[in-house]
Amino acid sequence: MAFDVAAVRGLYPALGDGWVHLDAPAGMQVPEQVATAVSTALRAPVSGPGGIFPASQRAEAIVDAARRACADLVGADPAGVVLGSSSAVLLQRLADALGDGWTIGDEVVVSRLDDPANVVPWQRAAQRAGGTVRWAEVDIETCELPGWQYRELITSRTKLVALTAASGAVGTRPDVRQAAEAAAEHDAFVVVDGSAAAPFLPLDITSMGADVVALNASAWGGPPVGALVFRNPAVLEQLPSVALEPGARGAERMELGSHAYPLLAGLVSSVDYLASLDDAALGPRRERLLTSMGSVKAYQAGLLANMTSGLRRMQHVMLIGDAMRRIPSMAFTVEGVKAEDAIEHLSDRGVCVFADPGTHGVYAVLGVGEVGGAVRVGLAHYTNALEVDQLLRAVSELG
Repeated sequence: MAFDVAAVRGLYPALGDGWVHLDAPAGMQVPEQVATAVSTALRAPVSGPGGIFPASQRAEAIVDAARRACADLVGADPAGVVLGSSSAVLLQRLADALGDGWTIGDEVVVSRLDDPANVVPWQRAAQRAGGTVRWAEVDIETCELPGWQYRELITSRTKLVALTAASGAVGTRPDVRQAAEAAAEHDAFVVVDGSAAAPFLPLDITSMGADVVALNASAWGGPPVGALVFRNPAVLEQLPSVALEPGARGAERMELGSHAYPLLAGLVSSVDYLASLDDAALGPRRERLLTSMGSVKAYQAGLLANMTSGLRRMQHVMLIGDAMRRIPSMAFTVEGVKAEDAIEHLSDRGVCVFADPGTHGVYAVLGVGEVGGAVRVGLAHYTNALEVDQLLRAVSELG
């Protein structure tokens, strides 16, 4: 493995602002090559698809490249990649399409760990059909999402199971495969939100057992675009089409209107960036992605361990959750200090983090709102040990 954080940092013009950016859960900073790809596509002649002239062919090539890039990211068939403005928009669109066939008494299973983008659309679809929403609960001590509960939650009436590959709120990585196996016993559709996990882990749609994986490129420093990756592209032909073009086929059936071609060019560049994070990565892009993401995972594990141990030594700090498998995102509370006041203190010391009031999602389940909210921290590819030390010094001053 050859992850060189100094070289990676050199790819990010935004880091020249002098701040410590530990705000990755809101989206990573953008590498220079991604910004260049977008601006280059904006300057180039690009038209709508379907023409025989170069500008039209360029548009088709960009869309095809974007599908291939997302497919490589999760080990899927490019024919099963639906592109759109964000994973939230696409998940709502998928919920509308799947929910059309649901009836009274049908069930969906969602989790307390998930982002609202992979919960609210399924709640709405079940409500419209007169169905039932069942919840997979988190362990309030560890923030684990126990996999055994899915065998009790999923029944013959379950139409869909939605869960996350990793939580951007508390870092937990649930056992997606265990939930998917329980769903398969009842032919329930499995939708996995891979957005928070994709920047840090090698993903494989088949190994997870997911029918669809949702992605949001801004999570790893890409442009604001999203994708739904279907394990079986044939499923797309069975869904009601939302396309404005009556002759739309395959993935185009779930795509509304024309694409933002410059942003899709940036999406391709961002996946190429992920594949290049390990200098020793060789072979096709999928193989380079697996190697690079393995190196990222190892590097981030060391930083996360230092940050976690440092915060735990502070008596005035309480970490939220203690999952065994996790990504480098976490949250903590500071005794006697509201989260809003804590992040103001950190900001004065040049550290970018977010506060969450703790009134919704997994934080509400954990009662975080009752203690003044949580401070959210997330590492990125460009985070180094000095920045973690700067965070720890700033937090120690709050005691």
